[in-house]
Amino acid sequence: MTSERPIQIREARADDPAISALVARHLAHSAEHTPPESIYAMDASGLLDPSISLFAAWDHQALLGMGALRDLSALGEAEAGEIKSMHTAAEARGRGIGAALLSHILSEARARGYTALYLETGSNEGYAAARALYTRAGFEPCGPFGDHQGDPNSAYYRLAL
Repeated sequence: MTSERPIQIREARADDPAISALVARHLAHSAEHTPPESIYAMDASGLLDPSISLFAAWDHQALLGMGALRDLSALGEAEAGEIKSMHTAAEARGRGIGAALLSHILSEARARGYTALYLETGSNEGYAAARALYTRAGFEPCGPFGDHQGDPNSAYYRLAL
């Protein structure tokens, strides 16, 4: 991230054309690196669910990335959230966008009073950078949570807040 042009992170809606285009790129990445039966990424309509807050990182008019926070209370995980749909646009990778979005989501989760934050990501090489980001932030491997049933192509993580 450069100091001349700091990014802005703000709430977003998946039905915004720029956001839905990035969601499509996220789904294409998933399809490239994951067998179809193991893709748990949400499409734009899924991200409109009221239990999900979507955030986007912008550099003026350029959309750099997105990430969502899902409330898990309806799934029996009281005071917990799940990170969904973290994706940095390919042209913005290496600028710290993912770390900035993750930091924003962690702050939001703490403000909501969550005691834990979970996530699911791919277990193969196409998701190595994501797993490294989450590990650096203190997430630890765990088993399936919420509505996840377990999948060898998935890696599950938890962070106590």
